[in-house]
Amino acid sequence: MKQTPFDLSFSDRFLSMILTSCLVALALVSAAQAQASPEGDQAEAVLQKAIQQLGSDKYLKVTSQVGRGRFSIMKGGAIVSFQAFTDVIVFPDKERTEFKGGGVKSIQTNTGSTGWTFDGDAELIKIQGESQVANFKRGIRTSLDNLLRGHWRNEAKLSYVGKRQATLGRRNDVLKLVYSDGLTVEFEFAAETGTPAKAIYSRTTAEGEELKEEDRYAQFVEVAGIKAPFIIDHFTNGTQTSRINYETIEYNKPIPDSIFAKPANPKELKKDLKI
Repeated sequence: MKQTPFDLSFSDRFLSMILTSCLVALALVSAAQAQASPEGDQAEAVLQKAIQQLGSDKYLKVTSQVGRGRFSIMKGGAIVSFQAFTDVIVFPDKERTEFKGGGVKSIQTNTGSTGWTFDGDAELIKIQGESQVANFKRGIRTSLDNLLRGHWRNEAKLSYVGKRQATLGRRNDVLKLVYSDGLTVEFEFAAETGTPAKAIYSRTTAEGEELKEEDRYAQFVEVAGIKAPFIIDHFTNGTQTSRINYETIEYNKPIPDSIFAKPANPKELKKDLKI
């Protein structure tokens, strides 16, 4: 049968539609490949290895943590002072820490973007200022638990940096977490086992000085099928400034919201926290 001009026009339009569909499909495939980059895949593999090392699903399903131990101030490699502490966390952003030393109690409590402190020496309760709340939020965003439990997703981008020398004959896998506001944290994990080793980030003081902060994890202890570092040493510009030494950690205990609320009377805080 002889083709008409209408037939030719329809054929051209049909071929054009097929070609357009193919181009769209290719674009989608390219975008998917870009998102699932080898670096992204490798970063997720390191992440999953660390999660498995710390307890897999048991670790991921932790909703609360109660830790007790000793917080020490370090200078010149020696302890210059220390306080006993009780630290209560409801993930992802509620925390109350009580310190006791020299017969005096102090408390720092945060819930999201709010917080208060208690000075037991002066018997005063104060609302936290912007800088104090900002320090709390930075502490969360640079923490190991925040990384491994994925609370950073949709707020930051994770990438694999490569391997870095650790101790003699051993290397660490390095992950970089970059938040949308520019905060950058590097986490190191033992390449052989996946055990977390350290977290490194920078902060700027009110005077404009940039400081390199580093948390080093040690003495992993298993409790109820979950491993956690019982020692966390903090370094500023390469010098150790403090040590957290846990004596006990309990998971998934029911925590009442009332302990995070600011009390009206400071005398209420003189009692020991019962959890």
